This record gives sequence, structure tokens and C-alpha cells, in this order.
Amino acid sequence: MSAPTSRPVAPATAPSAKAVLLARNGVAVTFTLNGLAVGSWFSRVPAVREALDLSAGRLGLLLLAMSVGALLAMPTAGLLAQRLGAARTVTLATGVVAAGLTVAGLGATMTGSFAVVAVGLVAFGYGSGACDVAMNVEGAAVERRLGRTIMPRFHAGWSLGSVAGAALGAGAARFDVAVGAHLVAVAVVVLAGTVLAARTYLPQGIDSTGDPADATPAARRRAQLAAWREPRTLLIGLFVLVAAFTEGAANDWLAVAFIDGRDLSEAAGAAVFAVFVVGMTVGRTVGTVALDRWGRVPVLSGTIGLAVVGAGLAVLAGSGPVAVVGVALWGLGASLGFPVGMSAAADDEAHAAVRVSVVAVIGYTAFLGGPPLLGLLGDEVGTLRALLVVPLLLLPTLLLVPVLRPPHAVSSATKN
Repeated sequence: MSAPTSRPVAPATAPSAKAVLLARNGVAVTFTLNGLAVGSWFSRVPAVREALDLSAGRLGLLLLAMSVGALLAMPTAGLLAQRLGAARTVTLATGVVAAGLTVAGLGATMTGSFAVVAVGLVAFGYGSGACDVAMNVEGAAVERRLGRTIMPRFHAGWSLGSVAGAALGAGAARFDVAVGAHLVAVAVVVLAGTVLAARTYLPQGIDSTGDPADATPAARRRAQLAAWREPRTLLIGLFVLVAAFTEGAANDWLAVAFIDGRDLSEAAGAAVFAVFVVGMTVGRTVGTVALDRWGRVPVLSGTIGLAVVGAGLAVLAGSGPVAVVGVALWGLGASLGFPVGMSAAADDEAHAAVRVSVVAVIGYTAFLGGPPLLGLLGDEVGTLRALLVVPLLLLPTLLLVPVLRPPHAVSSATKN
């Protein structure tokens, strides 16, 4: 059996078992509420498009604003988490998320201004990106103190929150609730819930980022730059980039590809996407057991193989039911790459915040470049066949999996 994927690391004053469990629950709530905010926004995109009377091209530019905001946050989020601690960073970042949602929602319904909505989305993306880094750092700290893998379950909570947000958005649309009123209500709930959840985070004596309280800003900046020169951190980032692309390709294009390529109705296309989300959620929920039993390398190698087979079947299968089975396998296979990559980036607690920030910057470029890449390819070969890029990228990624092995496991293997 491989070495476990995580290990407890005691800070200067180790938190009690009760405090760790409370922090675990708080991190789970944070992930879920962040997913709720994102799912709520995307569920109202059709209404925003109608309110602003946008063409497909203009809508694409508007949605790009959120990705730009997230990418702007990533380089500084690690430094912010080191300086303020994960709890305060998550609280402040969620305040920005709430403000962005409010501006975007009210901008669509009250001003009808493209620019106002775009500004709101940049803020929303910035806050969500900063929160993403900080909550992953805190999640990794909790995972170490529990002594078992739990990060994928936090990400499963994010998935469930996004599904809940989409369901609430569908209900709001069904009953003609204005976009502004809906998103303002979501912003209030998300902010209030996150503020309460962050109060349960680990003590900050030597905070959950592992950064000494007296570290100078110059020292933090040097640590950030140093992380960009670390081969392991960069290779983990490359792995997370492909993992994010594998997940994002399905999020953005799966329903459309099945509608166009397999002549399904919109409702059936949405159902196919739901199969993918269920596969992701199941994989993130039960995958923690497999990771603790067999370790990162064999489990990730196996799940990547599942994603390759699943995506291939989804595109190439001659039978509709077989293609749907492929979608389920794709979801299962794509479930662990992103969260385990974040855990690997945070293996060394003393440098967790800056390394998670670097990996997030690299990984999130998939969400920025993936949609237009697949869109252009889809114009040439069709949206369904364009998805074959996913297994073609995943196969060489198998060579990167050993990089995610925990450093202490490498040391133990060397000694043996």
C-alpha cells in the first residue's frame, strides 16, 4: 500500500480535535456557498443576455470579464492569504463576490448597461478567485491535521452548491423573479454564511497558511517569486491546467455538443450534462477513500484512464446510451485531478499559500483559453468531435502524475 496522501503537521499550538472538525465543517460550507454564487450567476446568463440584447459574440466578451477578474486575483491571493490568514482572506474575498453579484444583477435589470455588468463580473471573478486560493489553503491545512484525504469532498461541496444555484436560478426564471432581486438575495446569503463559516477556521497563532506572523512583505514577495521557479510547483500547475480543461470542456460544451452532434433536444442535452455532474460529485465523494488506501499516483492514473475512455466513448460511440455511459465515466475520471493538485501544491505548509496561488494561476488559464479553443475547433470539425482534444491532452498527462506524490512519501521510498 502506498504512503497516505496527507499527514498531520502540528503548528506551534496544535488545535484540538474539536477545533479541527469545526474548521472542516466551516471549509465545507465555504466551498458550497462559493459554488452557490457561481451557479446562481450562470443560471441567469440567458436572462442577462435578453436584458442587454446581446449577440453571441458580445455575450462571450461579457463572460470573459469574470475569467479576467479571477486571473487578476490569482497572483496576489497567496500573498493576501499569508498576510491576513485564510479566514480573513475568505471573508474579504466573499465581500467582493457579493458586491460583484449585486452590481452585475442590478446593472442588468436597472441600468441595462453592458459596462456596469462587466465591472460587476470582474469584481465577482476577482473575489471568487481570491476565495478559491484561500479556501483551498485552509482545506489543505485541515486535511493535514485530520491525517486523511478530504479535499475532494470539499470540491464535491462546491459542485453541489453550483447545482443548487442552478436549480434556484431555474426556479427564479420560472416565476419571473428579476435577475437583480435574485442575485442580491444570493449575495446576502453567501456573504452571511461565509462570514460565520470563516469563524470556525483554524487558529492563527502560526496561521493555517503556515506563515509566521512577523514575516515581512518583502519576504512574502520573494517567496511568491521563488514559487514560480520551483519545478515541482510548475509541473503540478501543468497537471491542474489539464485537469481544469478536462472539467471545463464538459461544463462549457457537453450539452451543446450532444444537442448538435447527436440531435438531442435542449432538455436532453441538459440531462446529459447532469450525468457528468453526478459522476464528478460521486467521484469526489468516494475518491477520498481510494486516495487514502492506495495513494495519489495509482488512483490518479486510474481516474485519468477512466476520463480518457469516457470522453472517447462520449464522442465516438455509435449508441446514445453507450455515449451517456461514457459521459458518466468522464465525470468520474475528471473528479479528482483539480482538488488533488491543490492538495499537492499545499503539501509543505510553510509555502502552501504561495504555491497554491501559482498552481491556481496556471490551472485557471484553462477556463480562459479553453472555451474559445474548442469553439474555433468546433467550427472546423463540429462541437462533438472537438471534444476529442480532451483524451488527447490527458494521455501525456499521465507522465505528470508522479510529481503529485507527497514529498514525505518520496523520502520514505528513498530510505527504503
